[in-house]
Amino acid sequence: QVQLVESGGGLVQPGGSLRLSCEISGSISGYNAMGWYRQVPGKERELVAQSFSTGPTNYGDAVQGRFIISRDNVMNAVYLEMNSLKPEDSAVYLCKGRELYRGGTDYWGKGTQVTVSS
Repeated sequence: QVQLVESGGGLVQPGGSLRLSCEISGSISGYNAMGWYRQVPGKERELVAQSFSTGPTNYGDAVQGRFIISRDNVMNAVYLEMNSLKPEDSAVYLCKGRELYRGGTDYWGKGTQVTVSS
């Protein structure tokens, strides 16, 4: 059974940085997309960044140029480096793993809270 566990959230001042980690346990297809999403109460879940096992990455417009997604296939982990944080980046950040073959499964972590405030 695949499990995703996020860590690294917390309180940070505007302009600061945080690094989130998503540890993957279990067996997920090697053909996958690992991503970070964020959720604010009353708003739709938003794509932050996505990394495909084939190489490409993509970012949400709100974080382009400030956040960097990376993955360690040996350690089975995905990271999100967040820089120049703004109060509007405050949210619960969730890790998602998607198996890209037909009929593949989506997996979600439970999330980690990021609060950007002075």
